[in-house]
Amino acid sequence: MSKTKKKDGDDKAPKIDIGIDKNQRKAIADGLSRLLADEYTLYLKTHNFHWNVTGPMFNTLHLMFETHYNESALAVDLVAERIRALGFPAPGTYRQYAALSSIDETDGVPEAMEMVRLLVKGHESCAKTARSVFPVAEQAGDEPSCDLLTQRMQLHEKTAWMLRALLE
Repeated sequence: MSKTKKKDGDDKAPKIDIGIDKNQRKAIADGLSRLLADEYTLYLKTHNFHWNVTGPMFNTLHLMFETHYNESALAVDLVAERIRALGFPAPGTYRQYAALSSIDETDGVPEAMEMVRLLVKGHESCAKTARSVFPVAEQAGDEPSCDLLTQRMQLHEKTAWMLRALLE
């Protein structure tokens, strides 16, 4: 039985070779990092509002917000995993999210309909961030990222519409 000698570097993972060059992957990952920050910030805001909503629409909003933050919890994982698949670290700290997010934190406990207004803005911000990344992914031929971005835009635009309907 012959033993084959390992060459230096044989135990390392091969370089990413998915048909998208490193600079394009970096640009997409940077955009997805901004989306991840928006998604996580919106998740936290929605969860906070779920815990603290009061008033005549308590039950309706409490349950709706729970549905929304549960969906957001799944979404952050999908976005982070796509960043990793592109070969870059996903941001994962509050400091990074605060620096990257386009969504402002909310101080105090707003009244119920103000919570709804703020969540409309948050969902629209996520949709805008996803839309801003789409051309970069599309130009690179990154269909998986385009698909993810399309799904996020669709969800956020629909959720914003449904929340906005509560305010009319």
